[in-house]
Amino acid sequence: MKEWKHKSTVLKSKNPWWEYRFDRCIIPNGKEYDYHYVHTGGSAMIIPVTEGGKIILVRQYRYLNRKFSVEFPAGGIKDGQNPDDIARKELIEETGFDGVMKKIGFFNPYNGITDEICHVFLATKLVPSDKESKDEQEEFEYLFLTPEEIDEKIYNNEIYDGMTMAAWSVARKYFNEKH
Repeated sequence: MKEWKHKSTVLKSKNPWWEYRFDRCIIPNGKEYDYHYVHTGGSAMIIPVTEGGKIILVRQYRYLNRKFSVEFPAGGIKDGQNPDDIARKELIEETGFDGVMKKIGFFNPYNGITDEICHVFLATKLVPSDKESKDEQEEFEYLFLTPEEIDEKIYNNEIYDGMTMAAWSVARKYFNEKH
């Protein structure tokens, strides 16, 4: 197998969260190929764990599916921003807690469509934060769940968010041992 060779990039559309790009590539057989994709600066998803071992998830309305979704706190990273900083900001914004952050992995949520990398963090030693800066369109309900309850909500499709499920697959091993 051979890598493709990048020839050029054209920006088709841009907004504050992502860019729609079109790359011209040379594929292994020597032909030119056009590849359309979404570029983002990435994202950060946080698994917040209370002293009692419960994990905080948020329930929020997701416009595109016209339904409520249970998810881990998360947020987008703009180009040039630091994933660690965004993870802390989102933890505080979406849960009202701050804590000790540890990066435990990463994943690409849709590797044929976007170059996004989602950085996964475990947050422990949670303390209430005095900072509050919730986005105006965000409204949350908090769920404090055990690992087994999260597994059950995934199995019965109460948790249907792919990024939450991917982050949980990265984090799950930490709940079979002491953190």
